[in-house]
Amino acid sequence: MTATEPRAVVSRPEPARTWLSTTDHKRIALLMTAVALVLFFAFGAFALVMRAKLAQPDEQWISNETYDELFTMHGSGMIYLVITPLAIAIGLYLVPLQVGAPNVAAPRLTMLGFWLYVFGAATELSGFLSTTGAAAEGWTAYTPLSSAEFSPGFGTDLWILGNFAASLGMILVAGTVLWTVLLRRAPGMTMLRIPVFSWSIVATNLMVLAAFPSLLIALGLLALGRITPGVFTHDIWNIGYQHLFWFYGHPVVYVMFFPFVGAVAEVLATFSRRRFFGYKPTVLSLLAFAALSMSVWGHHMFTTGQVADNYYSLTSVFLLVPAGLEYLGMIGTIVGARLRYTVPMLFALAFIPQFLVGGLTGIMVATPVLDYQAQDSYFVVAHFHYTLVAGSLFGFFAGFYFWFPKATGTMLGKRLGQAHFWLMVAGTNLTFLPMFWLGVEGMPRRVAGYLPGDGFGGLNLLATAGAGLLGLAMLCFAVNVVRSLARRRSHPAGDDPWAGQTLEWATSSPPPPLNFDAAHPIPPIRGFAPLLDLREERS
Repeated sequence: MTATEPRAVVSRPEPARTWLSTTDHKRIALLMTAVALVLFFAFGAFALVMRAKLAQPDEQWISNETYDELFTMHGSGMIYLVITPLAIAIGLYLVPLQVGAPNVAAPRLTMLGFWLYVFGAATELSGFLSTTGAAAEGWTAYTPLSSAEFSPGFGTDLWILGNFAASLGMILVAGTVLWTVLLRRAPGMTMLRIPVFSWSIVATNLMVLAAFPSLLIALGLLALGRITPGVFTHDIWNIGYQHLFWFYGHPVVYVMFFPFVGAVAEVLATFSRRRFFGYKPTVLSLLAFAALSMSVWGHHMFTTGQVADNYYSLTSVFLLVPAGLEYLGMIGTIVGARLRYTVPMLFALAFIPQFLVGGLTGIMVATPVLDYQAQDSYFVVAHFHYTLVAGSLFGFFAGFYFWFPKATGTMLGKRLGQAHFWLMVAGTNLTFLPMFWLGVEGMPRRVAGYLPGDGFGGLNLLATAGAGLLGLAMLCFAVNVVRSLARRRSHPAGDDPWAGQTLEWATSSPPPPLNFDAAHPIPPIRGFAPLLDLREERS
Protein backbone atom coordinates (compact mmCIF):
# COMPACT_ATOMS: atom_id res chain seq x y z
CA MET A 1 0.00 0.00 0.00
CA THR A 2 1.38 3.38 -0.97
CA ALA A 3 1.07 6.48 1.14
CA THR A 4 -1.51 7.91 -1.22
CA GLU A 5 -3.84 4.90 -1.17
CA PRO A 6 -6.80 5.19 1.21
CA ARG A 7 -7.00 2.82 4.10
CA ALA A 8 -9.84 0.34 4.14
CA VAL A 9 -12.41 1.29 6.74
CA VAL A 10 -13.44 -1.67 8.84
CA SER A 11 -16.92 -1.17 10.27
CA ARG A 12 -17.43 -2.62 13.69
CA PRO A 13 -20.83 -3.67 14.99
CA GLU A 14 -22.25 -1.31 17.53
CA PRO A 15 -22.38 -2.55 21.12
CA ALA A 16 -25.81 -3.76 22.16
CA ARG A 17 -25.93 -1.18 24.93
CA THR A 18 -26.15 1.62 22.37
CA TRP A 19 -29.47 0.15 21.24
CA LEU A 20 -30.74 -0.72 24.71
CA SER A 21 -30.20 2.82 25.98
CA THR A 22 -30.94 4.71 22.76
CA THR A 23 -33.00 7.87 22.57
CA ASP A 24 -33.43 7.69 18.78
CA HIS A 25 -37.14 7.25 18.09
CA LYS A 26 -36.39 5.03 15.09
CA ARG A 27 -34.37 2.56 17.11
CA ILE A 28 -36.91 2.48 19.93
CA ALA A 29 -39.63 1.78 17.37
CA LEU A 30 -37.57 -0.99 15.74
CA LEU A 31 -36.92 -2.59 19.13
CA MET A 32 -40.63 -2.46 19.96
CA THR A 33 -41.53 -3.92 16.58
CA ALA A 34 -38.98 -6.74 16.95
CA VAL A 35 -40.28 -7.70 20.40
CA ALA A 36 -43.89 -7.57 19.21
CA LEU A 37 -43.13 -9.76 16.17
CA VAL A 38 -41.37 -12.38 18.31
CA LEU A 39 -44.40 -12.43 20.61
CA PHE A 40 -46.66 -12.57 17.53
CA PHE A 41 -45.07 -15.84 16.47
CA ALA A 42 -45.31 -17.22 20.02
CA PHE A 43 -48.99 -16.34 20.48
CA GLY A 44 -49.70 -17.49 16.93
CA ALA A 45 -48.23 -20.89 17.84
CA PHE A 46 -50.65 -20.98 20.80
CA ALA A 47 -53.51 -20.46 18.32
CA LEU A 48 -52.31 -23.36 16.16
CA VAL A 49 -52.28 -25.66 19.19
CA MET A 50 -55.80 -24.54 20.15
CA ARG A 51 -57.05 -25.03 16.58
CA ALA A 52 -55.55 -28.52 16.50
CA LYS A 53 -57.46 -29.43 19.66
CA LEU A 54 -60.72 -28.12 18.19
CA ALA A 55 -60.24 -29.76 14.77
CA GLN A 56 -62.36 -32.76 15.78
CA PRO A 57 -64.64 -33.65 18.72
CA ASP A 58 -63.14 -34.89 21.96
CA GLU A 59 -59.50 -34.20 21.06
CA GLN A 60 -57.57 -34.73 24.31
CA TRP A 61 -53.92 -34.37 23.38
CA ILE A 62 -53.71 -31.30 25.62
CA SER A 63 -55.78 -30.88 28.78
CA ASN A 64 -58.68 -28.48 29.05
CA GLU A 65 -56.72 -26.55 31.69
CA THR A 66 -53.77 -26.09 29.31
CA TYR A 67 -56.18 -25.02 26.57
CA ASP A 68 -57.64 -22.36 28.88
CA GLU A 69 -54.16 -21.00 29.61
CA LEU A 70 -53.21 -20.91 25.92
CA PHE A 71 -56.58 -19.34 25.07
CA THR A 72 -56.10 -16.58 27.65
CA MET A 73 -52.51 -15.85 26.74
CA HIS A 74 -53.23 -15.90 23.00
CA GLY A 75 -56.12 -13.44 23.28
CA SER A 76 -54.58 -11.08 25.81
CA GLY A 77 -51.11 -11.37 24.27
CA MET A 78 -52.26 -10.49 20.77
CA ILE A 79 -54.20 -7.46 22.01
CA TYR A 80 -52.05 -6.10 24.83
CA LEU A 81 -48.60 -7.19 23.64
CA VAL A 82 -48.67 -7.53 19.84
CA ILE A 83 -51.20 -5.58 17.75
CA THR A 84 -51.41 -2.54 20.04
CA PRO A 85 -47.60 -2.16 20.37
CA LEU A 86 -47.17 -2.69 16.61
CA ALA A 87 -49.74 0.05 15.94
CA ILE A 88 -47.99 2.45 18.31
CA ALA A 89 -44.47 1.49 17.16
CA ILE A 90 -45.15 2.18 13.48
CA GLY A 91 -46.34 5.64 14.48
CA LEU A 92 -43.29 6.19 16.68
CA TYR A 93 -40.98 5.41 13.76
CA LEU A 94 -42.73 7.35 11.02
CA VAL A 95 -44.51 10.35 12.52
CA PRO A 96 -41.38 12.40 13.39
CA LEU A 97 -40.10 11.71 9.86
CA GLN A 98 -43.39 12.64 8.22
CA VAL A 99 -43.75 15.92 10.10
CA GLY A 100 -40.08 16.85 9.72
CA ALA A 101 -39.09 16.59 13.40
CA PRO A 102 -35.48 15.65 14.32
CA ASN A 103 -36.63 13.25 17.03
CA VAL A 104 -39.61 12.34 19.15
CA ALA A 105 -40.45 14.69 22.00
CA ALA A 106 -39.22 13.45 25.42
CA PRO A 107 -37.21 10.51 24.00
CA ARG A 108 -36.16 9.18 27.42
CA LEU A 109 -39.80 8.96 28.42
CA THR A 110 -40.42 7.08 25.18
CA MET A 111 -37.65 4.62 26.02
CA LEU A 112 -39.13 4.15 29.50
CA GLY A 113 -42.40 3.26 27.82
CA PHE A 114 -40.63 0.60 25.76
CA TRP A 115 -38.98 -0.96 28.80
CA LEU A 116 -42.28 -1.00 30.69
CA TYR A 117 -43.72 -2.88 27.72
CA VAL A 118 -40.87 -5.43 27.79
CA PHE A 119 -41.23 -5.83 31.55
CA GLY A 120 -44.97 -6.32 31.19
CA ALA A 121 -44.59 -8.95 28.47
CA ALA A 122 -41.98 -10.89 30.47
CA THR A 123 -44.11 -10.70 33.62
CA GLU A 124 -47.26 -11.91 31.87
CA LEU A 125 -45.48 -14.83 30.21
CA SER A 126 -43.74 -15.81 33.44
CA GLY A 127 -47.08 -17.16 34.60
CA PHE A 128 -46.26 -20.34 32.67
CA LEU A 129 -43.34 -20.86 35.08
CA SER A 130 -45.46 -20.60 38.24
CA THR A 131 -46.59 -23.76 40.00
CA THR A 132 -50.24 -22.85 39.51
CA GLY A 133 -49.89 -22.09 35.80
CA ALA A 134 -50.65 -19.03 33.73
CA ALA A 135 -53.86 -16.99 33.81
CA ALA A 136 -56.85 -18.92 32.42
CA GLU A 137 -59.84 -16.55 32.59
CA GLY A 138 -59.78 -15.12 29.04
CA TRP A 139 -58.42 -11.77 27.87
CA THR A 140 -61.31 -9.89 29.53
CA ALA A 141 -60.64 -11.48 32.96
CA TYR A 142 -64.31 -11.16 33.87
CA THR A 143 -65.10 -11.18 37.57
CA PRO A 144 -65.81 -13.12 39.70
CA LEU A 145 -64.08 -15.78 37.54
CA SER A 146 -60.75 -13.96 37.91
CA SER A 147 -61.12 -13.35 41.65
CA ALA A 148 -58.93 -15.15 44.17
CA GLU A 149 -61.80 -17.46 45.16
CA PHE A 150 -62.14 -18.88 41.64
CA SER A 151 -58.57 -18.44 40.35
CA PRO A 152 -56.03 -18.89 43.17
CA GLY A 153 -52.33 -18.81 42.44
CA PHE A 154 -49.89 -16.37 40.90
CA GLY A 155 -50.82 -16.72 37.22
CA THR A 156 -53.60 -14.14 37.31
CA ASP A 157 -51.56 -11.83 39.58
CA LEU A 158 -48.70 -11.84 37.06
CA TRP A 159 -51.19 -11.28 34.24
CA ILE A 160 -52.57 -8.19 36.01
CA LEU A 161 -49.11 -6.75 36.73
CA GLY A 162 -47.84 -7.48 33.23
CA ASN A 163 -50.78 -5.89 31.45
CA PHE A 164 -50.68 -2.88 33.78
CA ALA A 165 -46.99 -2.24 33.01
CA ALA A 166 -47.34 -2.81 29.27
CA SER A 167 -50.39 -0.56 28.99
CA LEU A 168 -48.70 2.18 31.01
CA GLY A 169 -45.77 1.94 28.61
CA MET A 170 -48.10 2.38 25.64
CA ILE A 171 -49.59 5.50 27.25
CA LEU A 172 -46.13 7.04 27.61
CA VAL A 173 -45.12 6.30 24.02
CA ALA A 174 -48.43 7.54 22.61
CA GLY A 175 -48.16 10.75 24.63
CA THR A 176 -44.68 11.59 23.35
CA VAL A 177 -45.65 10.94 19.70
CA LEU A 178 -48.72 13.15 20.05
CA TRP A 179 -46.55 15.83 21.66
CA THR A 180 -44.21 15.62 18.66
CA VAL A 181 -47.03 16.21 16.17
CA LEU A 182 -48.41 19.18 18.08
CA LEU A 183 -45.17 20.98 18.90
CA ARG A 184 -42.24 19.78 16.77
CA ARG A 185 -43.40 20.01 13.16
CA ALA A 186 -41.07 21.44 10.51
CA PRO A 187 -41.64 24.97 9.17
CA GLY A 188 -44.48 24.89 6.67
CA MET A 189 -45.94 21.66 8.07
CA THR A 190 -49.33 22.94 9.23
CA MET A 191 -51.85 20.58 10.79
CA LEU A 192 -53.72 20.32 7.47
CA ARG A 193 -50.50 19.35 5.68
CA ILE A 194 -49.83 16.37 7.92
CA PRO A 195 -50.02 13.13 5.89
CA VAL A 196 -53.03 10.83 6.28
CA PHE A 197 -50.93 8.25 8.11
CA SER A 198 -49.80 10.78 10.73
CA TRP A 199 -53.40 11.89 11.20
CA SER A 200 -54.35 8.26 11.85
CA ILE A 201 -51.67 8.18 14.56
CA VAL A 202 -52.97 11.43 16.07
CA ALA A 203 -56.47 9.90 16.36
CA THR A 204 -54.98 6.66 17.70
CA ASN A 205 -52.95 8.36 20.41
CA LEU A 206 -55.90 10.51 21.49
CA MET A 207 -57.82 7.29 22.12
CA VAL A 208 -54.87 5.77 23.98
CA LEU A 209 -54.63 8.75 26.33
CA ALA A 210 -58.40 8.85 26.86
CA ALA A 211 -59.22 5.14 27.19
CA PHE A 212 -56.16 3.29 28.48
CA PRO A 213 -56.28 4.84 31.99
CA SER A 214 -59.65 3.10 32.37
CA LEU A 215 -57.88 -0.24 31.91
CA LEU A 216 -55.33 0.68 34.58
CA ILE A 217 -58.17 1.43 36.99
CA ALA A 218 -59.94 -1.82 36.06
CA LEU A 219 -56.74 -3.83 36.64
CA GLY A 220 -56.25 -2.05 39.97
CA LEU A 221 -59.80 -2.97 40.96
CA LEU A 222 -59.11 -6.56 39.93
CA ALA A 223 -55.96 -6.62 42.06
CA LEU A 224 -57.90 -5.17 45.01
CA GLY A 225 -60.51 -7.89 44.64
CA ARG A 226 -57.84 -10.59 44.74
CA ILE A 227 -56.34 -9.10 47.89
CA THR A 228 -59.74 -8.58 49.54
CA PRO A 229 -61.81 -11.75 49.10
CA GLY A 230 -65.53 -11.29 48.72
CA VAL A 231 -65.45 -7.99 46.79
CA PHE A 232 -66.71 -9.53 43.58
CA THR A 233 -69.58 -11.39 45.18
CA HIS A 234 -71.65 -8.22 44.67
CA ASP A 235 -73.07 -7.52 41.21
CA ILE A 236 -72.29 -3.80 41.40
CA TRP A 237 -68.56 -4.61 41.44
CA ASN A 238 -68.83 -7.11 38.59
CA ILE A 239 -70.84 -4.72 36.37
CA GLY A 240 -68.58 -1.83 37.38
CA TYR A 241 -65.54 -3.82 36.31
CA GLN A 242 -67.14 -4.52 32.91
CA HIS A 243 -67.91 -0.83 32.39
CA LEU A 244 -64.31 0.12 33.16
CA PHE A 245 -62.91 -2.67 31.02
CA TRP A 246 -65.05 -2.04 27.96
CA PHE A 247 -64.53 1.73 28.14
CA TYR A 248 -60.98 0.68 27.26
CA GLY A 249 -61.90 -2.48 25.34
CA HIS A 250 -63.79 -0.90 22.49
CA PRO A 251 -61.47 2.06 21.72
CA VAL A 252 -58.52 -0.36 21.77
CA VAL A 253 -60.04 -2.08 18.74
CA TYR A 254 -59.68 1.21 16.86
CA VAL A 255 -56.19 1.72 18.29
CA MET A 256 -55.36 -1.63 16.68
CA PHE A 257 -56.56 -0.67 13.20
CA PHE A 258 -56.42 3.13 12.78
CA PRO A 259 -52.64 3.19 12.08
CA PHE A 260 -53.07 0.45 9.51
CA VAL A 261 -55.90 2.33 7.82
CA GLY A 262 -53.40 5.19 7.55
CA ALA A 263 -50.74 2.82 6.19
CA VAL A 264 -53.16 1.49 3.57
CA ALA A 265 -54.04 5.07 2.58
CA GLU A 266 -50.36 5.89 1.96
CA VAL A 267 -49.78 2.67 -0.01
CA LEU A 268 -52.88 3.15 -2.17
CA ALA A 269 -51.94 6.74 -3.00
CA THR A 270 -48.32 5.90 -3.82
CA PHE A 271 -49.07 2.99 -6.14
CA SER A 272 -52.01 4.80 -7.74
CA ARG A 273 -49.62 7.66 -8.59
CA ARG A 274 -52.01 10.29 -7.24
CA ARG A 275 -52.86 12.12 -4.03
CA PHE A 276 -55.13 10.42 -1.53
CA PHE A 277 -58.72 11.20 -2.46
CA GLY A 278 -60.79 13.20 0.04
CA TYR A 279 -57.97 14.19 2.38
CA LYS A 280 -59.95 16.60 4.57
CA PRO A 281 -63.10 14.42 4.90
CA THR A 282 -60.85 11.49 5.82
CA VAL A 283 -59.07 13.52 8.51
CA LEU A 284 -62.43 14.64 9.88
CA SER A 285 -63.73 11.06 9.82
CA LEU A 286 -60.71 9.78 11.78
CA LEU A 287 -61.27 12.38 14.50
CA ALA A 288 -65.05 11.75 14.56
CA PHE A 289 -64.44 8.00 14.70
CA ALA A 290 -62.08 8.46 17.66
CA ALA A 291 -64.62 10.63 19.49
CA LEU A 292 -67.50 8.21 18.87
CA SER A 293 -65.35 5.30 20.03
CA MET A 294 -65.68 6.64 23.58
CA SER A 295 -69.48 6.31 23.51
CA VAL A 296 -70.15 2.75 22.33
CA TRP A 297 -68.61 0.49 24.98
CA GLY A 298 -71.98 -0.62 26.35
CA HIS A 299 -72.86 -2.68 23.28
CA HIS A 300 -70.53 -5.35 24.68
CA MET A 301 -72.84 -5.56 27.70
CA PHE A 302 -76.31 -5.87 26.13
CA THR A 303 -76.90 -9.31 27.63
CA THR A 304 -76.14 -8.10 31.16
CA GLY A 305 -79.42 -6.19 31.17
CA GLN A 306 -77.62 -3.29 32.88
CA VAL A 307 -77.11 -0.86 29.97
CA ALA A 308 -79.30 1.37 27.78
CA ASP A 309 -79.61 -0.79 24.66
CA ASN A 310 -81.06 1.91 22.38
CA TYR A 311 -78.37 4.47 23.20
CA TYR A 312 -75.41 2.16 22.66
CA SER A 313 -76.93 0.68 19.53
CA LEU A 314 -77.51 4.16 18.10
CA THR A 315 -73.98 5.39 18.80
CA SER A 316 -72.59 2.17 17.32
CA VAL A 317 -74.57 2.59 14.10
CA PHE A 318 -73.34 6.22 13.87
CA LEU A 319 -69.86 4.79 13.33
CA LEU A 320 -70.95 3.85 9.82
CA VAL A 321 -70.72 7.49 8.78
CA PRO A 322 -66.99 8.13 9.42
CA ALA A 323 -66.17 4.58 8.35
CA GLY A 324 -67.97 5.20 5.07
CA LEU A 325 -65.97 8.38 4.48
CA GLU A 326 -62.72 6.47 4.99
CA TYR A 327 -63.81 3.79 2.54
CA LEU A 328 -64.85 6.46 0.06
CA GLY A 329 -61.38 7.96 0.30
CA MET A 330 -59.65 4.63 -0.31
CA ILE A 331 -61.87 3.61 -3.22
CA GLY A 332 -61.79 7.10 -4.75
CA THR A 333 -57.99 6.95 -4.73
CA ILE A 334 -57.75 3.78 -6.80
CA VAL A 335 -60.72 4.11 -9.18
CA GLY A 336 -59.50 5.10 -12.63
CA ALA A 337 -55.84 5.08 -11.61
CA ARG A 338 -52.97 3.16 -13.23
CA LEU A 339 -52.19 0.83 -10.35
CA ARG A 340 -48.80 -0.75 -9.62
CA TYR A 341 -49.38 -4.22 -8.17
CA THR A 342 -46.45 -4.39 -5.78
CA VAL A 343 -46.56 -6.60 -2.69
CA PRO A 344 -47.56 -3.68 -0.40
CA MET A 345 -50.33 -2.80 -2.86
CA LEU A 346 -51.66 -6.38 -2.85
CA PHE A 347 -52.00 -6.30 0.94
CA ALA A 348 -53.60 -2.84 0.81
CA LEU A 349 -56.14 -3.86 -1.82
CA ALA A 350 -57.07 -7.04 0.07
CA PHE A 351 -57.53 -5.00 3.24
CA ILE A 352 -60.49 -3.13 1.72
CA PRO A 353 -63.00 -6.01 1.23
CA GLN A 354 -61.77 -8.14 4.12
CA PHE A 355 -61.92 -5.40 6.70
CA LEU A 356 -65.39 -4.53 5.42
CA VAL A 357 -66.59 -7.97 6.56
CA GLY A 358 -65.34 -7.28 10.08
CA GLY A 359 -66.89 -3.81 10.12
CA LEU A 360 -70.34 -4.82 8.86
CA THR A 361 -70.61 -7.81 11.19
CA GLY A 362 -69.61 -5.44 13.99
CA ILE A 363 -72.72 -3.38 13.27
CA MET A 364 -74.72 -6.62 13.39
CA VAL A 365 -73.54 -7.58 16.87
CA ALA A 366 -74.01 -3.97 18.00
CA THR A 367 -77.75 -4.39 17.31
CA PRO A 368 -79.37 -5.76 20.50
CA VAL A 369 -81.83 -8.17 18.88
CA LEU A 370 -79.00 -9.82 16.90
CA ASP A 371 -76.46 -9.59 19.70
CA TYR A 372 -78.71 -11.57 22.04
CA GLN A 373 -78.40 -14.48 19.59
CA ALA A 374 -74.74 -14.09 18.65
CA GLN A 375 -73.32 -13.18 22.08
CA ASP A 376 -70.65 -15.62 23.31
CA SER A 377 -70.87 -17.64 20.09
CA TYR A 378 -68.29 -18.27 17.39
CA PHE A 379 -69.99 -15.59 15.28
CA VAL A 380 -68.33 -13.00 17.54
CA VAL A 381 -64.98 -14.81 17.24
CA ALA A 382 -65.26 -14.62 13.43
CA HIS A 383 -66.21 -10.94 13.58
CA PHE A 384 -63.28 -9.69 15.61
CA HIS A 385 -60.78 -11.90 13.78
CA TYR A 386 -61.95 -10.39 10.50
CA THR A 387 -61.31 -7.03 12.11
CA LEU A 388 -57.87 -7.79 13.54
CA VAL A 389 -56.46 -10.46 11.19
CA ALA A 390 -58.21 -9.87 7.86
CA GLY A 391 -58.08 -6.14 8.59
CA SER A 392 -55.32 -4.94 10.90
CA LEU A 393 -52.72 -7.57 9.98
CA PHE A 394 -53.20 -7.02 6.25
CA GLY A 395 -52.84 -3.29 6.84
CA PHE A 396 -49.74 -3.90 8.95
CA PHE A 397 -48.10 -6.03 6.28
CA ALA A 398 -48.96 -3.43 3.61
CA GLY A 399 -47.08 -0.87 5.70
CA PHE A 400 -44.29 -3.28 6.65
CA TYR A 401 -43.43 -4.16 3.05
CA PHE A 402 -43.81 -0.49 2.07
CA TRP A 403 -41.56 1.03 4.76
CA PHE A 404 -39.11 -1.88 5.24
CA PRO A 405 -36.64 -0.41 2.69
CA LYS A 406 -36.80 2.95 4.47
CA ALA A 407 -35.95 1.39 7.85
CA THR A 408 -33.33 -1.10 6.63
CA GLY A 409 -32.04 0.12 3.27
CA THR A 410 -33.06 -3.06 1.44
CA MET A 411 -36.20 -4.52 -0.11
CA LEU A 412 -38.10 -7.60 0.98
CA GLY A 413 -38.17 -10.38 -1.61
CA LYS A 414 -40.99 -10.14 -4.15
CA ARG A 415 -41.68 -13.87 -4.67
CA LEU A 416 -41.70 -14.71 -0.97
CA GLY A 417 -43.86 -11.63 -0.41
CA GLN A 418 -46.37 -12.81 -2.98
CA ALA A 419 -46.40 -16.30 -1.44
CA HIS A 420 -46.96 -14.71 1.95
CA PHE A 421 -49.86 -12.68 0.58
CA TRP A 422 -51.73 -15.47 -1.21
CA LEU A 423 -51.31 -17.91 1.68
CA MET A 424 -52.65 -15.24 4.02
CA VAL A 425 -55.68 -14.55 1.83
CA ALA A 426 -56.51 -18.26 1.59
CA GLY A 427 -55.71 -19.00 5.23
CA THR A 428 -57.59 -16.02 6.67
CA ASN A 429 -60.83 -16.76 4.86
CA LEU A 430 -60.64 -20.53 5.28
CA THR A 431 -60.05 -20.08 9.02
CA PHE A 432 -62.59 -17.43 9.91
CA LEU A 433 -65.46 -17.71 7.42
CA PRO A 434 -66.54 -21.12 8.81
CA MET A 435 -66.71 -19.56 12.27
CA PHE A 436 -69.68 -17.44 11.22
CA TRP A 437 -71.62 -20.61 10.45
CA LEU A 438 -70.38 -22.27 13.63
CA GLY A 439 -71.78 -19.33 15.58
CA VAL A 440 -75.11 -19.46 13.75
CA GLU A 441 -75.33 -23.19 14.48
CA GLY A 442 -74.75 -22.52 18.18
CA MET A 443 -71.12 -23.29 18.95
CA PRO A 444 -70.15 -21.27 22.04
CA ARG A 445 -66.86 -19.44 22.27
CA ARG A 446 -64.34 -20.02 25.07
CA VAL A 447 -64.81 -23.81 25.06
CA ALA A 448 -62.01 -26.39 24.93
CA GLY A 449 -64.00 -29.03 23.06
CA TYR A 450 -67.37 -30.30 21.84
CA LEU A 451 -69.19 -33.60 21.43
CA PRO A 452 -69.50 -35.63 18.20
CA GLY A 453 -73.26 -35.13 18.18
CA ASP A 454 -72.94 -31.34 18.12
CA GLY A 455 -72.23 -31.32 14.37
CA PHE A 456 -69.35 -28.84 14.60
CA GLY A 457 -66.56 -31.16 13.39
CA GLY A 458 -66.57 -30.40 9.65
CA LEU A 459 -66.42 -26.63 9.92
CA ASN A 460 -63.83 -26.78 12.69
CA LEU A 461 -61.65 -29.02 10.53
CA LEU A 462 -61.82 -26.42 7.74
CA ALA A 463 -60.90 -23.67 10.19
CA THR A 464 -57.93 -25.68 11.47
CA ALA A 465 -56.71 -26.31 7.89
CA GLY A 466 -56.92 -22.56 7.29
CA ALA A 467 -54.88 -21.91 10.44
CA GLY A 468 -52.20 -24.20 9.00
CA LEU A 469 -52.07 -22.04 5.86
CA LEU A 470 -51.70 -18.96 8.05
CA GLY A 471 -48.77 -20.67 9.76
CA LEU A 472 -47.12 -21.29 6.38
CA ALA A 473 -47.73 -17.64 5.43
CA MET A 474 -45.97 -16.45 8.57
CA LEU A 475 -43.07 -18.82 7.83
CA CYS A 476 -42.69 -17.21 4.38
CA PHE A 477 -42.70 -13.79 6.03
CA ALA A 478 -40.04 -14.76 8.59
CA VAL A 479 -37.77 -16.29 5.94
CA ASN A 480 -38.20 -13.19 3.78
CA VAL A 481 -37.22 -10.82 6.59
CA VAL A 482 -34.16 -12.86 7.64
CA ARG A 483 -33.01 -13.36 4.05
CA SER A 484 -33.42 -9.70 3.16
CA LEU A 485 -31.57 -8.46 6.23
CA ALA A 486 -28.72 -10.87 5.53
CA ARG A 487 -28.17 -9.43 2.04
CA ARG A 488 -28.95 -5.77 2.74
CA ARG A 489 -25.39 -4.59 2.01
CA SER A 490 -25.32 -6.22 -1.42
CA HIS A 491 -28.88 -5.26 -2.42
CA PRO A 492 -29.43 -1.59 -1.45
CA ALA A 493 -32.92 -0.27 -2.09
CA GLY A 494 -32.06 3.38 -2.55
CA ASP A 495 -33.57 6.28 -0.67
CA ASP A 496 -36.93 6.30 -2.46
CA PRO A 497 -37.59 3.00 -4.25
CA TRP A 498 -41.38 3.50 -4.50
CA ALA A 499 -41.49 7.17 -5.60
CA GLY A 500 -43.13 8.04 -2.28
CA GLN A 501 -45.08 11.18 -1.55
CA THR A 502 -44.29 12.09 2.07
CA LEU A 503 -41.22 13.48 3.84
CA GLU A 504 -39.73 10.19 5.07
CA TRP A 505 -38.79 9.39 1.45
CA ALA A 506 -36.75 12.62 1.19
CA THR A 507 -34.07 11.38 3.57
CA SER A 508 -31.65 8.47 3.36
CA SER A 509 -32.51 4.83 3.91
CA PRO A 510 -32.05 4.19 6.80
CA PRO A 511 -32.42 7.80 7.99
CA PRO A 512 -29.60 9.56 9.89
CA PRO A 513 -29.83 9.96 13.68
CA LEU A 514 -31.59 13.34 13.41
CA ASN A 515 -33.72 12.23 10.43
CA PHE A 516 -32.54 14.90 7.98
CA ASP A 517 -29.07 16.29 7.29
CA ALA A 518 -27.20 18.52 4.85
CA ALA A 519 -27.21 15.83 2.18
CA HIS A 520 -30.93 15.18 2.69
CA PRO A 521 -32.61 18.46 3.72
CA ILE A 522 -36.34 18.88 4.26
CA PRO A 523 -37.89 19.93 0.93
CA PRO A 524 -40.46 22.73 0.64
CA ILE A 525 -43.79 21.75 2.17
CA ARG A 526 -46.86 22.99 0.30
CA GLY A 527 -49.32 20.15 0.90
CA PHE A 528 -49.86 16.76 2.53
CA ALA A 529 -47.88 15.05 -0.31
CA PRO A 530 -44.82 17.33 -0.55
CA LEU A 531 -42.64 15.04 -2.69
CA LEU A 532 -45.44 14.56 -5.21
CA ASP A 533 -45.88 18.34 -5.27
CA LEU A 534 -42.16 18.73 -5.96
CA ARG A 535 -42.15 16.19 -8.78
CA GLU A 536 -45.14 17.88 -10.41
CA GLU A 537 -43.42 21.27 -10.22
CA ARG A 538 -40.32 19.87 -11.93
CA SER A 539 -42.23 18.05 -14.68
